[in-house]
Amino acid sequence: MDAAEVEFLAEKELVTIIPNFSLDKIYLIGGDLGPFNPGLPVDVPLWLAVNLKQRQKCRLVPPAWMDVEKLENIRDHERKEETFTPMPSPYYMELTKLLLNHASDNIPKADEIRTLVKDVWDTRMAKLRVSADRFVRDQEAHAELDNLTLMEINTSGAFLTQALNHMYKLRTNLQPSQSSQSQDF
Repeated sequence: MDAAEVEFLAEKELVTIIPNFSLDKIYLIGGDLGPFNPGLPVDVPLWLAVNLKQRQKCRLVPPAWMDVEKLENIRDHERKEETFTPMPSPYYMELTKLLLNHASDNIPKADEIRTLVKDVWDTRMAKLRVSADRFVRDQEAHAELDNLTLMEINTSGAFLTQALNHMYKLRTNLQPSQSSQSQDF
């Protein structure tokens, strides 16, 4: 799975919009949406929110966690803990990117939020590199990936897969070959 596929999955996350148009309930394969009434909040998938915002048909309401104070607490908590802490959304990075790229005018302190989410991401990536290094150095057989998001796993997946393949090859080369031993019948 690549980053574009993870972003596609993130676009199914529900966000709140405030439409400036009227429309009855719409029936989609993924579920019913609406009704849409001007000034009344409604939850829609991110892909629809971005589309409506681009056509100037709504105003996006940022998720509750997309607040400077809350993100500072998340960042500080992530830095203090040795293990990965739960994120406010399994798609926090993708949601931030899409919302700030398409609706930064609807998000108070957008630049600070972008910086804080990047800080959280960088902290988590540093933790992942350290834990991967420890994993390889200690020749572990398995690892727990609790509280990692799909994008974080996707980002480090190729590296970890290659590292594990190299470890496997090294281990199998160090063990005596079965074919070189004599067989007694």
